[in-house]
Amino acid sequence: MAGGLEPHLEALQRELRGHDPAVISVLLALVTVVVTLLIWRFVQGRRSSRKAVLLLGLCDAGKTLLFARLLTGRYRDTQTSITDSSAVYRVSNDKSANVTLIDLPGHESLRLQFLERFKAAARAIVFVVDSVAFQREVKDVAEFLYQVLIDSTVLRNAPALLIACNKQDVTMAKSAKLIQQQLEKELNTLRVTRSAAPTSLDGSGSGGPAQLGKKGKDFDFSQLPMKVEFVECSARGSKGEEGDADFKGLEKWLAKIA
Repeated sequence: MAGGLEPHLEALQRELRGHDPAVISVLLALVTVVVTLLIWRFVQGRRSSRKAVLLLGLCDAGKTLLFARLLTGRYRDTQTSITDSSAVYRVSNDKSANVTLIDLPGHESLRLQFLERFKAAARAIVFVVDSVAFQREVKDVAEFLYQVLIDSTVLRNAPALLIACNKQDVTMAKSAKLIQQQLEKELNTLRVTRSAAPTSLDGSGSGGPAQLGKKGKDFDFSQLPMKVEFVECSARGSKGEEGDADFKGLEKWLAKIA
């Protein structure tokens, strides 16, 4: 957009040659402000058109129960999803602020095709991790997250990313800090092993996978173009289906990005 205006700015400069330099400076400054505002409105318009919050994660991470709890506050029995579910989520302290929550299947044969369908509409992504099974599933979790993070559309739009460390009501659950450290380590390993791949994993065929993080440095989440946060939560709650869920951190984050 800015590049298309450059010829017009140059033409304006030619027209103003010979006039008072002070007047020219003021006019050029005004034009620059107008162009900046137009670009800002264009970017904001694109962001406001993306209203979806995608719930991603492996099977049995607790995505669907989190989805149900956020919308109804109630516990419900769930099963492995084979399709997406969506609903409008309204921020409790601001009824005019809302996003569309979309719960995507976590099965290995389905998750990427559903991500492909909805990724362009994503304002934010909640990546749900089973904190109890994490040590056993860390490689699979990192593999899926890696595929999300190198996707060209995700990189371009840079939706906010929350890693929701679920099932914290269980004694053996790993902390968010440990999960972050282990994921950074695994993602760094994946980056090294995939660096020689002939085509990008998102199917763009652009001559190799996108670079994850900063070249020559060990990976950490601060290197990504989007803001990444971690939160501990429990969709089930310490008293199971009879008790309240504990996801205040998730609700606060949703209110912030809505």
